[in-house]
Amino acid sequence: MPDDAMNPARTKLIDEVMAQMEAIEADFGDEFEIDNVITILRIQQPDGSAGIRVRNVTMSPLEAVGLLSVAQDLLKTMATSGSPPDADDE
Repeated sequence: MPDDAMNPARTKLIDEVMAQMEAIEADFGDEFEIDNVITILRIQQPDGSAGIRVRNVTMSPLEAVGLLSVAQDLLKTMATSGSPPDADDE
């Protein structure tokens, strides 16, 4: 792939990471450390098939399951209240 023609899927992922960093900096300022990262992507292929891609960085699988449980609770709160919970609730 030529350097000047970035894949739209790659562009979408980069845009999402940039938006997440901006939101983190808005909530936590410049003095923070990111301890753990989990990415979850749903991949849609041209033939209609789909897959899930999960990447767990620096945690054991059981720790990642715990973090996903917390994330699930936050998403449920967002779905029922219509807005994200306060950063202090995390």
